[in-house]
Amino acid sequence: MTEITERLQPAAPAITRKRAAEVPMIDRYSWLQKVGIYLGIAVFLLFVLAPFIEGFRVSLRPLDHLFSSPYVFWPDDASINAYFQMWQDVPLLGRYIFNSLFISLVITIVVLLLVVPAAYAFARFDFPGQGVLLGAFLAVNMVSGAVLLIPLYRLMRTLGLLNTYYSMIVPGVAFLIPTGIWLLRAYIMTIPRELDEAAWADGASRFYIFRRVILPLAMPGVMVVGLATFIGAYATQFIFALTFNSKSELMPLAVGLYSFFGKERVVWNELMAASFAGVLPVMIVFFFLQRYLVAGMTAGAIKQ
Repeated sequence: MTEITERLQPAAPAITRKRAAEVPMIDRYSWLQKVGIYLGIAVFLLFVLAPFIEGFRVSLRPLDHLFSSPYVFWPDDASINAYFQMWQDVPLLGRYIFNSLFISLVITIVVLLLVVPAAYAFARFDFPGQGVLLGAFLAVNMVSGAVLLIPLYRLMRTLGLLNTYYSMIVPGVAFLIPTGIWLLRAYIMTIPRELDEAAWADGASRFYIFRRVILPLAMPGVMVVGLATFIGAYATQFIFALTFNSKSELMPLAVGLYSFFGKERVVWNELMAASFAGVLPVMIVFFFLQRYLVAGMTAGAIKQ
């Protein structure tokens, strides 16, 4: 009996593979539809990448030849001198980049510390006013920060936070928390409740379930929220820094780029070079965390 079983076991996978190979593959799209899809993707990428390509081209040209005609996509006088000269013309450029990274990193850490337990509470518990709070969080995203500049300025002055990092960190945290709660709550809701119930039946506390069961499974979603918060904080520093801060050494890159705007001319090539230097740290962070971003965005898309 044992010999018969051992002989039959290797044959089963072979039969399965043979039957699977006999199943015809269904091509969902015709060749004309594929051409249209790839053409649409190419047009979309052209619109997305064209400003970056043109900005990089501008950073490589001498300022005196920047607006010369006829237009040449790759000029013969291209050089990287602007990437070296910008540090001399704006000595605080490195400080501006550091300030942007520091402010964005602090905002991301604070937002995650507040959003993760809040999203877990909104996803797993039912309590009075839950829908009202979620609606209020959503309404915050509909209000521009410029509308609240005057009351925020008075609040910062009352608290003594003007001309400090806190004057840029606190508003950034306040405006990015609602988005983080909505994103992470939706992800946690895809985690089966049976896992909570099984751990609860075994005597685990709510904090233990959150820390040892939910949080490890929700890490892709946490990474998505963290990356989105970091990029959002990096991109929305201009208005708060310009209003609540007057110290050059505390300015982020978004405001520091104004140093390339002179009274008579704008140093466009160095401005573009400085912009790429400031975007480079964000691109590096995105490059190393993109697999978590894809995992978090696609989780729950396939029904198990």
